[in-house]
Amino acid sequence: MILGIESSCDESALALLDEDGQILGEWVHSQISKHSEYGGVVPDLAVGEHLNNLIPLLELAYDEYDLKSEISQIAVTCGPGLAGCLGMGISVAKSLGLIWSKPVFGINHLRGHAFSPFIPSGCELQFSWTEVLPHLGLLVSGGNTILFELGVDKNIKIIAKTVDDAAGEALDKGAKLLGIPYPGGAQLEKVALEGNSKAFAFPRAFKNKPDMKFSFSGLKTSLLYALKKMSDSEIKDSFADLCSSYQSAALEQLVSKTKQALRNSNYKSLGLSGGVANNKQLRESLRETSQQESVLYMPAQLKHTGDNAAMVAFASIVDKKGCWPNLNQSLSFHATLGIQEMP
Repeated sequence: MILGIESSCDESALALLDEDGQILGEWVHSQISKHSEYGGVVPDLAVGEHLNNLIPLLELAYDEYDLKSEISQIAVTCGPGLAGCLGMGISVAKSLGLIWSKPVFGINHLRGHAFSPFIPSGCELQFSWTEVLPHLGLLVSGGNTILFELGVDKNIKIIAKTVDDAAGEALDKGAKLLGIPYPGGAQLEKVALEGNSKAFAFPRAFKNKPDMKFSFSGLKTSLLYALKKMSDSEIKDSFADLCSSYQSAALEQLVSKTKQALRNSNYKSLGLSGGVANNKQLRESLRETSQQESVLYMPAQLKHTGDNAAMVAFASIVDKKGCWPNLNQSLSFHATLGIQEMP
């Protein structure tokens, strides 16, 4: 079995997978309630929560499995993320590796997200790699917005990325401008369900242009200016419409560029991963897109869209089995998608 450890931000998580990628157990502690009063993640508080919760989570796993004798390796997120938070997970992983005499591998966080749509959902995989490659993946989170290709040569190639803010950041900051409490993006989505997405004409960057890139800073600015022109009563009366229009502007840009990428090449499958992949409107829009373009739709399971340890362990399994060699190309301007044994 492979033990995965995730602590890059505000989720303390462990997962156990067998050598075929089947999940045997997951243990997670969320810090949302701790950070909500501050309107966002407080790094020092997050580090303290990891310190308080990683070992109790490990004890829960130990109640079900004899980890020392049953696991063959440990996989831990080594970046990108909050330095102190990453340090907590790495310290636990390396300590366990020394105590149990097990190899410890560092996994790039974004690489885990990239592979998360391929994690088996309690059954054998129902496709062969030749049926899904080349694969187009959309990775959307609070810190990254990337379209990438998994080619038939098993290499990763960036198709498009944001030139400024990530989509998740834009949704969270837009929610904050609207007075919606943390976690903003998720709360914004709930309110948006009741509104008219066409009530306000917020911009879609690079619309009807060949540029393969994303931009969300102008969207945030347009919301700020719109709110400044409105009275408190006008904002209250149009609140749901504002939320719906703003969210749609962000999501439509993601869908539009994904369609453009699909039509520019002969992809067999479309993946969706990252925290924003939990958004139901985005998931459904890309489902429709995949049907229109006749490609297999492979969104990550809802429980694996956010930060999780299963994707970390799964990425290490993929490398160990040799299914995806040569994945050392950059998937982000933040870090490379490598696996490295940690001394």
